[in-house]
Amino acid sequence: MRIILVGQPNAGKSTIFNAIAGYRAATANFPGTSVSFLESRTLLGDRELEVVDLPGTYSLTSQDAAEQEALRYLLEHRDDTVLVDVIDACHLGRSLELTLQLMELGLPMVVALNMLDDTRRKGIEIDPEALSRELGIPVVPTIARRGRGIAELVREAVRAGEERRVPRPILCDLEVEDAIRQVIALLDGRPPLGAPPRLAAVKLLERDPLFHRRLREERPEIVDRVEEVIRHLEEIHGWPADQVVSGERHALAHRVEERVSRLHPPRPSRREKLDRLLMSPFTGLPVMLIVLLALFWLVFGVGQRLEEPLVALFDGWNAALARSFPPTTLLGAVLNGAVLGLSAGLAIVLPYLVPFLVVLALLEDSGYLPRMAYLLDGLMHRIGLHGKSIVPLMLGYGCTVPAVMATRILESPRDRRVTAALTVLVPCSARTIVILGLVGAVLGPWAALGVYVANVLVVAGLGAILGRKVRGPSPGLLLEVPDLRPPALRTLGARVWVSLKDFLVIAWPLLVASSIVLSGLELFGWTEGLNRALAPFTHGLLGLPAAVGLTLVFGVLRKELALMMLVQALGTTDLATALSPAQALTFTVFVVFYVPCVATIAALWRELGGRDTAWITGMTIVLATALAVAVRVLSAALG
Repeated sequence: MRIILVGQPNAGKSTIFNAIAGYRAATANFPGTSVSFLESRTLLGDRELEVVDLPGTYSLTSQDAAEQEALRYLLEHRDDTVLVDVIDACHLGRSLELTLQLMELGLPMVVALNMLDDTRRKGIEIDPEALSRELGIPVVPTIARRGRGIAELVREAVRAGEERRVPRPILCDLEVEDAIRQVIALLDGRPPLGAPPRLAAVKLLERDPLFHRRLREERPEIVDRVEEVIRHLEEIHGWPADQVVSGERHALAHRVEERVSRLHPPRPSRREKLDRLLMSPFTGLPVMLIVLLALFWLVFGVGQRLEEPLVALFDGWNAALARSFPPTTLLGAVLNGAVLGLSAGLAIVLPYLVPFLVVLALLEDSGYLPRMAYLLDGLMHRIGLHGKSIVPLMLGYGCTVPAVMATRILESPRDRRVTAALTVLVPCSARTIVILGLVGAVLGPWAALGVYVANVLVVAGLGAILGRKVRGPSPGLLLEVPDLRPPALRTLGARVWVSLKDFLVIAWPLLVASSIVLSGLELFGWTEGLNRALAPFTHGLLGLPAAVGLTLVFGVLRKELALMMLVQALGTTDLATALSPAQALTFTVFVVFYVPCVATIAALWRELGGRDTAWITGMTIVLATALAVAVRVLSAALG
């Protein structure tokens, strides 16, 4: 049996999925697209269930790629399927508009009435049993972040699937229902996309582009007659047909809300007072700066305290290994490269990566990240964008690949191009490792913080230039800010693990393999020739040791590799003894700004195409070289 979780953004859908799936979730793409969803398998007794978490969607109208693919998935996976509609109880009327559309799919369905603790605090009392009677489907009260009601929700979903309890759609007014019946008759049992006849008729009345395109392809003989029904409905109401249908659905949803809800005076909470403090431009910006500085010092402090003893430990092991298996032999070279790769990952990467991922997950799960976007909306306007663009930029501090993919939330192609170009310059977790592990270790935390500040200034300055040069309209901002809430530890752990698993499964083995390759190149005397070929750039222009040339090449695979291979190339994990402060800073600045990793280049190609990918990649090389040379010259001038 397949349980599909559907719901509007910020309704707690992913929290319920994580509570069911735990750490066994896998990300998959809809066929032929870069739009992703989560899927997992779980056991209920001796029965195996497939659980799918679709992207958050406000409606089943295919206005963007995520909504279109979610609808297509629901239409194509109808056998042994149960829908779980996750509703934010604090916004019941708005959430029910999606519920009414889901009921037209003709699938067994259960409603998860989530966040009931927040409704009580806001003075809203909802009767789940009354809501179940109104909708004709089971309604299970849940508080997902506390794990309440999850087991009952899964059991109720399985029961609905076994009994094939399909909801009966709630009828609209007479004129709309008459139009629906006429379109169903015209379809004559052959609706577009194989959808249920009523759903297809409603989508055609709404002028859904996906359904109308498919109707023209499959049933061109009835297109004009369907259009006549639509025009007649518009003449009766005096409004476009899509507004008539959505307005009717809106009225039905709020009518149900009124019947099942009662309002009481809200209880003032400290959370709302805190929210006002965080969202005010006078207090929110200073608080945001304090939060970011505190989180930076937390990540750096934890990482440095773990790094120092681990580096000393592995240096001793590497020396002992070299005595037993000299790196001048093939076995010794392989073992030396493997141990250096393992030690670099454990001693330099993980001490900074783990606390950074925890901090990023805290910002996301608590709801603070959208508040930062709201506060920075004014700044983004100064560079020709708006606050919505800050979301991909913020995600870039975790990983550039999903950050580039997140630019699809921007309606304007011009905004997507500019934001993607800026996103690839944001220090992701891999670049963060280079900043903290090299500049932080050699020059200290203030210098590492200075790299971040300089990065923000460069991104802002370049954004202002691109904002004027790149042509195209830039629409206004509609950004939903979820309620502040304490993160659930289990969800937090799952989010950190999914991000960390990417390094453990992909980056670390690649790091070890690259380290072994570099040891082999050194054994056969090839590194010297390759580094000599790159020396005019690395040594002559940037003033770096000639041995670092290949490390920058490996860094295109994964940014962590630039630092890890630096350990291998210089033969020590104590980089402060092998690089001067000026060289450490120059190397870091170049790595932070030059060519995005291969995975990011692939994401850019998918989202923007080859032409934009080419100029963005070329821009990063020119910018990184110019900034690194500037750091070298300035360091020499300051002595």
